[in-house]
Amino acid sequence: MSKTIEVVIQPSGALKIDAVGFQGADCEKATRFLEEALGQVRSRTRKPGHRQHARRQQRIGGEA
Repeated sequence: MSKTIEVVIQPSGALKIDAVGFQGADCEKATRFLEEALGQVRSRTRKPGHRQHARRQQRIGGEA
């Protein structure tokens, strides 16, 4: 599986970051540069089975 970082800008201006194909702590390491550049992380959601599928979503800034 290839590793990608998906960034979605919502109409409210909030960002949704999805790290796909990363495992364990690599997921947070991969998106850390975006978190630092874009602002405060409002929430993190680990998807069911995140240890197997290594997917994580975050919301940064804007309205939730």
